[in-house]
Amino acid sequence: MDLHKSPAPTDDRPVAPAELRCSDADRDRITDILRDALAEGRLTAEEHAERVEGVLHAKTVGELDRFVRDLPAAQPRRTARAYAAPPGRPAEASMPREPDENVVAVFSSAIRRGRWRPRRRTHAYAIFGSVEIDLSEALFEYQQVVIKAVSVFGDVQIRVPENVSLRSTGGGVLGNFEVSPLDSGDPDAPVIHVDGLAVFGNVEAKPKRGKTVADILDRVSHKADKALRKHLDR
Repeated sequence: MDLHKSPAPTDDRPVAPAELRCSDADRDRITDILRDALAEGRLTAEEHAERVEGVLHAKTVGELDRFVRDLPAAQPRRTARAYAAPPGRPAEASMPREPDENVVAVFSSAIRRGRWRPRRRTHAYAIFGSVEIDLSEALFEYQQVVIKAVSVFGDVQIRVPENVSLRSTGGGVLGNFEVSPLDSGDPDAPVIHVDGLAVFGNVEAKPKRGKTVADILDRVSHKADKALRKHLDR
């Protein structure tokens, strides 16, 4: 060890947190964040390799933090006061008793995706078939959306934007019913409830990386403004 390169503090002033020497556990924590970011597509393989190499050579906590400063996993968690829980499940009286739309696939496939407007209640049935409901580019008119998914020897795939809340009530009978819960933290964000049953089949709901409601609405608004300006210029 070359002590001349890392002199010990000579005064009694407290050392700033960022100047504290990092441990192997600190490096492992940062490496885990970088690995997850690579898996989520937030970093390229080249960026990941470059940052990991920097982590291995870092000496202080502040140097480590520089490699994950732009990643969501490294941001401070919101306090309970700042966090606004999404609204709970809508009361039965506020939702239609019958589905607004049925998506049915019997020995076939059915798809809903692109820029479409999901209704308050959608029922999806996959009987020896497959159903895909992609909400990643949907235009939400309602804050609460219920999707009932029933799969019998079939497959139902549901994709949602990253910044919505996702809830589920369901299960499988010799099948797979898997919903990745989401909390947007924004009380105005859409809340999607996935219910149903998988019998010798599969029901899966999870976010589609890189898709957010805000981005979609901004894009739609931009196109509308552009069309309006073009019209007024005539």
